[in-house]
Amino acid sequence: MPNVRDYREGVEVVGQVTYRLANLLGRLLLALWGIRVRSTGTAHLPRSGPVILAMTHVGYLDFVLVEKVAIRRGRFVRFLCRSDIWRPGPLAWAMNRMQHVPVDRMAPAHAYLIARRGLRAGEAVGIFPEAGISYSFTVRALMPGAVALARDTGAAIVPVAIWGSQRIWSVRRPVAGRQPRPELRRGHLVDISFGTPFTVAPDADLNDSTAFLGRRLTELLDSLQRLPEHQPAPGDRAAWQPAHLGGSAPDRVEAAGLDSVPRSAVRPTWGPPVS
Repeated sequence: MPNVRDYREGVEVVGQVTYRLANLLGRLLLALWGIRVRSTGTAHLPRSGPVILAMTHVGYLDFVLVEKVAIRRGRFVRFLCRSDIWRPGPLAWAMNRMQHVPVDRMAPAHAYLIARRGLRAGEAVGIFPEAGISYSFTVRALMPGAVALARDTGAAIVPVAIWGSQRIWSVRRPVAGRQPRPELRRGHLVDISFGTPFTVAPDADLNDSTAFLGRRLTELLDSLQRLPEHQPAPGDRAAWQPAHLGGSAPDRVEAAGLDSVPRSAVRPTWGPPVS
């Protein structure tokens, strides 16, 4: 009869195989779409040991894109994702085998405990601290969970900015009270920047440390948004470009009325000034 250790090792093998197959499928789909993924700072992602990836969120495919880069470093990132992804079916089966973590916004403590256990076991955990896509494509209010996990476990936080995925599939300003139909865009460049890791002291203030993370994410995201490859063509109103950079995405004031942000989020003291 197999013991508990054998069972756990078997689950891990099945999970890694499923993860690699899902990653392969994702790469094939990206190739079919003509999506190029370019990454910088990947050396900041350690090849082993506990680490928290705290990522900006601008498009629905962000976790797939980060996953594509992380697996090259030999890391099988356990992403914290919205629980509604776990609808009955093959996707829920695959998410469970890959050990991603469902987050119930009404009761997030369960996901926190699972993530903490994974970090203590030496895993890489991926978190979108904005808890949703920012309509303004700037770093919006942040949940303190990533910083709290770092404080509790001693794991380093690697800030990660993603830009370009918002042109593939993302939120848009509602029309007549409804979200526009998704337009899956082809042939775009996505940039992913891994920033310098930092740790959170056991006695650190969660709000202050979360604000520090907000500033770090903003710096990384702004550096990508200003790259020549991501500038709109002349005359393009560019709904995918932030208002403060000349695009027609909602500015931060309008976005505040569109973003669904939990009350416990730390309000931004970072980012472009609000006019």
